[in-house]
Amino acid sequence: MLKEMGIQRGVNLGGWFSQCDYSTERLDSFITEPDFKQIAAWGFDHVRIPFDYNIVQNADGSLIEDGFERLAAALALCEKYGLKAVLDLHKTQGFSFDAGEHEAGFFESERYQALFYSLWEEAARRFGGMQDRVAFELLNEVTEAKYLPAWKRISAEVIRRIRAYAPETVILLGSYHHNSARTLPELDAPWDNRVVYNFHCYEPIEFTHQGAYWMPELHHKTGLTFAASGADEQFFEELFAPAIEKAACEGAELYCGEYGVIDVVPPEEALPWYQAINAVFKRHGIPHCLWSYKEMDFGLADKRMDAVRARLLNDL
Repeated sequence: MLKEMGIQRGVNLGGWFSQCDYSTERLDSFITEPDFKQIAAWGFDHVRIPFDYNIVQNADGSLIEDGFERLAAALALCEKYGLKAVLDLHKTQGFSFDAGEHEAGFFESERYQALFYSLWEEAARRFGGMQDRVAFELLNEVTEAKYLPAWKRISAEVIRRIRAYAPETVILLGSYHHNSARTLPELDAPWDNRVVYNFHCYEPIEFTHQGAYWMPELHHKTGLTFAASGADEQFFEELFAPAIEKAACEGAELYCGEYGVIDVVPPEEALPWYQAINAVFKRHGIPHCLWSYKEMDFGLADKRMDAVRARLLNDL
């Protein structure tokens, strides 16, 4: 599956086709070919490409050819520089992990679900033949527990439809509470042996998101050090244990599609957090993907990371 594809250490291209103003300037220039070259030079083997539905699909379900062409161009650059890719649907009609996007109703609406199915069927038609280098992530960060029953049904149906066009493509499936490792055991057994359990990790949130302007409860709380956060290797061992056990029970792989520390935290304080979590990923053979390559409040390429970047990359 992912390991067979050569996916182990990755970085997210957040803010390019998702969580942006969708302007032509942004889509053309935020990430360009030199970025792919740099990512490969840093030793990453894959990128995760978040994209929002409105890049490739209009409200009535009609396709936006320009958006699909942009995804195809990104995948061509991945191939050029020896990178594999995860195509991550970050927002679908009727749902976003970010309440500020004002998307609602997906889990209750047959219309929104039909649009979701048709989007992935089209992606599978176009990219399903790239199963050796492209994986699909169905939906980013289901939020609330009340959505889980519907999500189980919807995810099973979309996988069935994808398989008509992409029988061998690896598909990533996460649980609720923003892809929490703790809630992953509540998922059903994988549809088939090409489905991988996906989780994200920003724990402890009081450390990784301190000062986050989009989180009122943490916006004015800063200064928490790594030593005081409790986030050592044992912390992550215990946090991931239920997900590791569930994957072992089902004979499935695990993938961590996002993890990172906000730029409010001094890089010297963020570094030991990365070292601790990466040590646990490596111990259990869990492929992982850093959030994020550039800007987005977590940027690895940002100048502030210059002093620690080499050490961080060495421990991935």
